[in-house]
Amino acid sequence: MTTLGQDFSVRFLINLVFTVFLIYGSYFRKSKNYHISASFTLFGVGIFVITYILRGAEMSMGFAFGLFAVFTMLRYRTEPISIKEMTYLFLVIALALLSAVSQVSMFELSVLNAMLCCTALLVDSKLLQERYSTKMITYEKIELIKPHRRKELLDDLSQRTGLNISKIQINNIDFLRDVATIMISYQQDHKLDDALFLEQLRLNQAVHGADNEDKSELVSST
Repeated sequence: MTTLGQDFSVRFLINLVFTVFLIYGSYFRKSKNYHISASFTLFGVGIFVITYILRGAEMSMGFAFGLFAVFTMLRYRTEPISIKEMTYLFLVIALALLSAVSQVSMFELSVLNAMLCCTALLVDSKLLQERYSTKMITYEKIELIKPHRRKELLDDLSQRTGLNISKIQINNIDFLRDVATIMISYQQDHKLDDALFLEQLRLNQAVHGADNEDKSELVSST
């Protein structure tokens, strides 16, 4: 094995190990999104290989971050992703660029990558995060969205979802269908399963939707 091959292999291994640790140890642990996690990992590997090969053509760090700017403008336009996922995408690219073109020793490179990964793990942990989460729901009692009935709206949402809702924000109102899109902020209860909550909310909306259809049929028959 040549010296170039050894250097590439060691750097590739360092990049792969810390990318997998960042994505599956921090991001996937919370999101459980396998497809995006796999895409981030492959994205980091691809950026590393391209950057390492092109560095032989006197490529500068400016060119490397220019490559990042191109991917930032693309923003995975086929499917919009959140700010959090964009941040992890930036970290994946940062790991790949550091591993490919940095002039530090392998030990120092490993320490730098470990610092990035541990910082992301700490920031995304329960220690620094508020124990609040948000969900978007479609709400049909549009008469309660008026400002002076905000307390009634909050009580109704809390009763129907079973969540300790602390804040509500009306994002969209559709007067044609008499529904509103509301974002709720609630205190997380780790004993509550998100899938169970979504199923309960879906059933509640289905029941209220059926009641509205019955009322419409009654009105039309009269």
